[in-house]
Amino acid sequence: MSVEEVLFELKRIIQSKLPADINVTGLEFEGPELVIYTDDPKRLADDGEIIRSLAKELRKRVVVRPDLKVLAEPEAAIEKIKEVVPKEAALTDFYFDGETGEVVIEAEKPGLVIGRHGATLREITKMVGWTPKVVRTPPVRSSTIANIKDYLRTSQSERKNILRTVGRKIHRDLSSKDQWVRISTLGGCREVGRSCMLLSTPESRIIIDCGINVGSDDSATPFLYVPEVYPLNQIDAVVLTHAHLDHAGLVPMLFKYGYEGPIYCTPPTRDLFVLLQLDFIEVAGREGKRMPYDSSMIRKALKHTITLNYGDVTDIAPDTKLTMHNAGHILGSSIAHFHIGDGLYNVAFTGDFKFERTRLFDPATNSFPRLETLVIEATYGGVNSIQPSRKEAEANLVKIVKDTVSRGGKVIIPAFAVGRSQEVMVVLEEAIRRKVIDEVPVYLDGMIYEATAIHTTYPEYLNNELRDLIFHKGINPFLAGCFVQVETANQRADIIDGPPCVVLATSGMLNGGPIMEYLKKLGPDERNTLIFVGYQAEGTLGRRIQKGWKELPLSVEGKTQTVKINLEVVTIDGFSGHSDRQQLMEYIRRIYPKPGRVLSNHGEESNCLDLASSIYKRYRIPTMAPMNLETVRLI
Repeated sequence: MSVEEVLFELKRIIQSKLPADINVTGLEFEGPELVIYTDDPKRLADDGEIIRSLAKELRKRVVVRPDLKVLAEPEAAIEKIKEVVPKEAALTDFYFDGETGEVVIEAEKPGLVIGRHGATLREITKMVGWTPKVVRTPPVRSSTIANIKDYLRTSQSERKNILRTVGRKIHRDLSSKDQWVRISTLGGCREVGRSCMLLSTPESRIIIDCGINVGSDDSATPFLYVPEVYPLNQIDAVVLTHAHLDHAGLVPMLFKYGYEGPIYCTPPTRDLFVLLQLDFIEVAGREGKRMPYDSSMIRKALKHTITLNYGDVTDIAPDTKLTMHNAGHILGSSIAHFHIGDGLYNVAFTGDFKFERTRLFDPATNSFPRLETLVIEATYGGVNSIQPSRKEAEANLVKIVKDTVSRGGKVIIPAFAVGRSQEVMVVLEEAIRRKVIDEVPVYLDGMIYEATAIHTTYPEYLNNELRDLIFHKGINPFLAGCFVQVETANQRADIIDGPPCVVLATSGMLNGGPIMEYLKKLGPDERNTLIFVGYQAEGTLGRRIQKGWKELPLSVEGKTQTVKINLEVVTIDGFSGHSDRQQLMEYIRRIYPKPGRVLSNHGEESNCLDLASSIYKRYRIPTMAPMNLETVRLI
């Protein structure tokens, strides 16, 4: 049956289920959604049960959109929305998407816009025709998110065509009677960096993550030229577990070499992905490095991105459904769960995950409807890779900062802009607020301030404790007066020459970025302290300093100069966004249901092998640590 025939039959079923006077003016697959267009959206808005029952019967994500001819003009719609919504909601912005018939309403108190049981939203739909979506006004404006919205607004027509092409590909007929599932390892196996795997069936091929190893020249990119992947236009989907470059850094290049399909991720991952990619090519350009793509490819990737919230069950191929679950690693990070066939097989990829409650996130999800195979990270999978508790790590950080400041020194903390920086910020803010640390400025250099702004845009992805602190107790740690954004080179020079302070700066592994300026100038002074709060991969400058190097050849004003490292160097384990050895084993113990097979990846070779061996010995689950370029048949 062709897609047109499927749509014709679906329209017949839908029309038969609706009241006779509700007219379906159009029906289309747009990405993973079945979109019903009607010239009477008000009636369907009044009775949400109709759509829920249709979605259940059709087993598809059903969305109702108004026929464009029934939409009020945006200016008139805004006035009517303001009439319906209580002033106490504090409306701040509106975004009208003419291609989807959706209006995004931004408010400081979104609950008042939604109304009791959604009554106000339904009233808005009846009055203006547009389908309302409500978001909370972020306390810190993100220029990245604003630019993304503007770009998507100007690309509405093209994006709609992309979604329709994707939708028809997803809902095509099954072509094979064979049943098998395979995973091919393209990067990130027995190593950290360039994570990339291929999940394939007779019907579909799906790439999970596509990262770059920024600390390596020889093994920087995944093996994307192998027959299983090439040509790229035959790939059905790319799924991103999170935005870090070692998992998402090479995605734009896929579009350079022929990929035209969708990218699935959570909304925060999309925004952080754009932030990190643009910074990546900017830093590479300053350092004279050759990049595999440019900003036009990032924009193209953005146009093809389809965002999913945790728990949304979504068709991404004729035989595959995807559900994203909280991974607890960074904002929007996900465990990607794939349901293949009609109950045939289930496999989950943890990506990077944290099985512990942190200052920002709840522990990673460990319960799934079904699970036959688990692919698990092994960054800290070695038998001795035990980290201190988060409480102990926080106490260590506060003590070291306090000691350094008291001797007149400065603290520099290289950190990933996303995740680790915000964790450290929350700890330092609390210590300063409670006067455990003297009130010193905490400077945010690099992308950290902008990444923090993105965090404030998605409070629903933070844990309950932090949301309660922000929304009910009126304390937003990210807005504390101790934090100062560094915006100019002159400001950086003043910090270096100024009084004691704390500097949080990118990059986390000393691969470049503003942290290098501080290291060059502050490294020789033994009063200062360099604190590592994150993993330092082999081959990076951070790892060399951890190993005790006291002299480093660094580029200073275009010339190579030896910089002495006399400052105190401290590594504080426990802040990592990765699960340590105990948490990894505990995750396997508590995961439900128990998988029939486990594959370990994303760790140095010894850690991957050690974790795989330990899981088998303790739980008797068949486990392996595949090498890159292996294919494992699951069924």
